[in-house]
Amino acid sequence: MVRISKVYTKTGDDGTTGLVGGVRVSKTDPRVEAYGTVDEANACVGLAVVAADGAGAGDIAALLRSLQHDLFDAGADLATPVVPGEGRSLRITPAQTERLERAIDEHNAGLPALTSFVLPGGSPLAAALHLARTVVRRAERCAVALRSNDPRATSGEVVRYLNRLSDLLFVLGRVANARTAGDVLWVPGANRSESGGAG
Repeated sequence: MVRISKVYTKTGDDGTTGLVGGVRVSKTDPRVEAYGTVDEANACVGLAVVAADGAGAGDIAALLRSLQHDLFDAGADLATPVVPGEGRSLRITPAQTERLERAIDEHNAGLPALTSFVLPGGSPLAAALHLARTVVRRAERCAVALRSNDPRATSGEVVRYLNRLSDLLFVLGRVANARTAGDVLWVPGANRSESGGAG
């Protein structure tokens, strides 16, 4: 059980922060960047939850709320360097990644095939999901960079999880638009001619 009794500690005033286990590192450390970006992604998913509730998409809202718990797990995973023979550290598991794959397959099954790339937008819910997707992609890139720099101390499963999560958010964005006006598709070169323009 996590117990937080004080919001500020002043221990980070020197530009360092503590990892799980007590080691202090710079707040610009790649590990901090990775789990901090996961936290940012979680906040974006929270905005998508609010949008889903507002759109009456209770099924999407419930799924997103469950994903927020996973994202806290992912942040804890990244904040805890892997050490040989570690005990009960909180790690993203293959089962969590597989759950995302099942959700992708389930929600993608009824969608029409794409004929172009999808522009972020459409309905407010889809726009929020696309924003969350792009931040999750950035979190994935940070986790990949961290794993490249510190492979023995960084779980590979969290990278796979973030990769699948961005795919799921893309599919959910398409589902949200399918319930309203449909996807907004990219028109290559739409504005290249003087008289051209979308619309």
